[in-house]
Amino acid sequence: MNDSRIAGLYKLNVTERIEALRRQGWLSRADAERLRDGRQVLSSVAADKIIENVVGVFGLPFAIAPNFQVNGRDYMVPLVVEEPSIVAALSGAARLARSSGGFQASCEESLLAGQVYVTGVANPDAALQILQSEKAALLDAANDVHPRLSARGGGVRDLDVCLLQLPDGTPLIRVHLLVDTVDAMGANLVNTICEAVAPTIAGLCRGDVSLRILSNLADRSVVTARVRCRSSDLAGSGFDGEMVRDAIVMANNIALADPHRAATHNKGIMNGVDALAIATGNDWRAIEAGAHSFAAITGQYLPLTRWTACEGGDLLGEISIPLKIGTAGGTLDANPAAALGLAITGAESSGELALLMGAVGLAQNFAALRALASSGIQEGHMKLHARSVAAAVGTPDAYFDEVVARLVDSGEIKRWKAEEILQQVVTPKVPETAPNATAAGKVILFGEHAAVYGRHALALPIPDAVSVVVASAGTVTSLDIPSWGIVGELNFDDPQGIGAAIALILDQLDIRGASFSITVDSKLPRAMGLGSSAAIAVAVTRGICDVMQLAVDNERINAIAFECEKLAHGTPSGVDNTISTYAEPMVFCNDGTLRIETLKLAEIPPIVIACSSTVGLTSEQVAGVRARYERATQRYSALFDEIDRISRAGAKLLQARNYEELGLAMNVCHGLLNAIEVSTPELERMVTLARQAGAAGAKLTGGGGGGSIVALCPEAMDSVQSAFRQAGYRTLILKQ
Repeated sequence: MNDSRIAGLYKLNVTERIEALRRQGWLSRADAERLRDGRQVLSSVAADKIIENVVGVFGLPFAIAPNFQVNGRDYMVPLVVEEPSIVAALSGAARLARSSGGFQASCEESLLAGQVYVTGVANPDAALQILQSEKAALLDAANDVHPRLSARGGGVRDLDVCLLQLPDGTPLIRVHLLVDTVDAMGANLVNTICEAVAPTIAGLCRGDVSLRILSNLADRSVVTARVRCRSSDLAGSGFDGEMVRDAIVMANNIALADPHRAATHNKGIMNGVDALAIATGNDWRAIEAGAHSFAAITGQYLPLTRWTACEGGDLLGEISIPLKIGTAGGTLDANPAAALGLAITGAESSGELALLMGAVGLAQNFAALRALASSGIQEGHMKLHARSVAAAVGTPDAYFDEVVARLVDSGEIKRWKAEEILQQVVTPKVPETAPNATAAGKVILFGEHAAVYGRHALALPIPDAVSVVVASAGTVTSLDIPSWGIVGELNFDDPQGIGAAIALILDQLDIRGASFSITVDSKLPRAMGLGSSAAIAVAVTRGICDVMQLAVDNERINAIAFECEKLAHGTPSGVDNTISTYAEPMVFCNDGTLRIETLKLAEIPPIVIACSSTVGLTSEQVAGVRARYERATQRYSALFDEIDRISRAGAKLLQARNYEELGLAMNVCHGLLNAIEVSTPELERMVTLARQAGAAGAKLTGGGGGGSIVALCPEAMDSVQSAFRQAGYRTLILKQ
């Protein structure tokens, strides 16, 4: 059985969350790849087959709430919702509930009512008697409409008749056909049955068919979920647990007394129910209609939950909510995202999913009432709203948490305020300690992978992308890279880690016994194909040499950094460490003899770099290309020769500022890199996005398999950057 408890899930980035779900068995490897690449999204072509007049696909966040335990089984809850605080509230409520045994849920029956209304009946009482006497025949006729439904264990279970009156007093006969739709939502199925038997029913009544359609008030499919919370677990934010318990009970009692409060009370329940329904391809509108109708079935609109304090002092919660949902057919067959959402839950039937959905509704209601009873619902909501606003203004990852914190403190959760704070945060500050050394990052325009096989590569520096402050230390070497979340002592035992690279640098400089405090300020995100590992190796080497007053020239620094690159990447081309060391545009070739041709450029090229949501591990990509090269050496050699030709021609186009032709060359080179299988669906989408926003050319840069793309943007820098930021991607540009 999978464990739904994943501590600190909210602290991870998107890629790390996906990997955590895969490791714990909630995602298959294939589904994890679909999420990383965005292939779970409904395409416009597929959408056009679902509804009319399609012009695109509208996106909503797809999130996960961990910690759920229902009837002793763990579940992961997929949620599609745009309102901040819902996911966090659900996750917290589920975590608290599981400490007391989780949720208990049940559903005695699961039937959907198909309705046939008959008017113009001269003798209503006689008609009712005839319908009752012909009940068995009518059930047989109804079940003959869908024989496969009966074969799957479903079918029309009962027939219920009722005499009603229209507003003018005219008699109205209502016939309910109660259908077990098994795992299908069943709307179309039930409507078909109603249409088929309606003429027979009308004939028996000697009246006219008025309506024949299902009812969304699924009062024969009511899920009941319960939870028990220890009052001691409710304490927090300065509030006593019993005080919070009693305030929750009071809030529920107010909803019992006032329909205006009950409406908001129930809306909170549906925040969770609807989000799970959408994520699993269910008709949330039908669920909403049924829930609110059920809330008013007594003649007064009431809350769907009841909260009480038991004799032992614990808080008891219960929800009763009609839920007729499906896990087969309908949207699930047409929308890959819905199928993925259902798979994530682990629910094996519609009944099981309904029980989970009921527990989610109860958990969401608890979270809302607890917030109202203690710190107030607005506090948590504003924190999450601030995250949305910070993201909307394109806040880089390195500054995100600081911008959010300042935004909340300001009390102005507005876009203009976020932009003002972001400007303040990113404005360069004079460091308390001046850096000992700097190094450049790199962006490759042409030559990825081909450079490993002795072909030319054209690369540009990202100046001063990494700076270091190095100081002598006592007995232990420490390394801090705040933007990467690395703080503290080094692990020298990891053969591919940063600790091993630092140990190698000390060994190469013949100062093995020395210890240092090293702080790295990196503007380069990790594992994005922008030369971060080489830049750190170069900067740290220079910083240590500065502290130890060692006279080491660039050639030696480059050689040391190359050895560090071997630790990180296996068989590197040498491009990264060379450009990090010399920080000049260059054409590079190492076919056994290192040849570097530096380029003099009249201007900084109009380039935008965009980082994908997936890291690109160069060592894995290099190894993969090597394996494919060895299987098809002649074919790959021809591809590398073509990349080599483009690299050498591209250098001349760059110097001549012929950006139109250079962009075309980038597009062709990207196609060649795709051919050697180092691109990904996400990188392909990013390249297309850049071109659609006005880039003259765009391609992946670095090892591929994730990482970054580079776009050449004469006359289009702002529009391309804006397009990437709106799509949620971090961008960098070259500066002098």
